[in-house]
Amino acid sequence: MKDLLKFLKAQTKTEEFDAIKIALASPDMIRSWSFGEVKKPETINYRTFKPERDGLFCARIFGPVKDYECLCGKYKRLKHRGVICEKCGVEVTRPKCAVSAWATSSWLHRLRTSGS
Repeated sequence: MKDLLKFLKAQTKTEEFDAIKIALASPDMIRSWSFGEVKKPETINYRTFKPERDGLFCARIFGPVKDYECLCGKYKRLKHRGVICEKCGVEVTRPKCAVSAWATSSWLHRLRTSGS
């Protein structure tokens, strides 16, 4: 047990920093990180319960709702992994990939500044 603790302590490297610099990202840099633009404030279609295209939950921007299935259902299963559907524009992948997806929005800025 002592050998295991020595091994684990030897593996953990602690790095010391003198300073950390934090800066705001430029609008161009933020756009380069994004996967698309949210153009409408709509979220989900109340009839179909599917995400609205170009909305806040758009599957084309943030990934599919179901594992390895595009939104329209044309491509299903793992064999179509990585394919982008011609009909709905959704990449066939896992929904967990959407956690790292970013989107830009110009309508939010217009909405916020139009009342001023």
